[in-house]
Amino acid sequence: MTEYDTGDRGGSGLVGSLRRALTHLVELAHTRLELLSVEMEARLLNSRHVMLWSVVALFSVSLTMLMFSVTVLIVFWDTHRLLAAGAITAFFALMAVAAALVVRHRVRERPRLLAATISELRADAASLSESG
Repeated sequence: MTEYDTGDRGGSGLVGSLRRALTHLVELAHTRLELLSVEMEARLLNSRHVMLWSVVALFSVSLTMLMFSVTVLIVFWDTHRLLAAGAITAFFALMAVAAALVVRHRVRERPRLLAATISELRADAASLSESG
């Protein structure tokens, strides 16, 4: 065999080095894809729980607010029914504005999707560019 052997057995030749480099790149891609799938599963599970409990909370709060409004109107029916109805309406309008502001803040401040995966891929690219 010569020093320019192609390295079919994974030896020290050029082809062997390329195979090892390719193997490392495949392993690296496999690890990153596993991280991606774990992040996606976690995000999906969290989203399901949030949606379920949001529906339960909205239903319960809606019934509570409806019953409270009816109770207040019944209490003030003979004396100040228009004032009570206006106060209830103003309260719900303020709650709607506050909820909209909270939602806007939460949407702006949410963590980036796949942040860990992107960070690891950047680190991989940086280490590959340093060694290349």
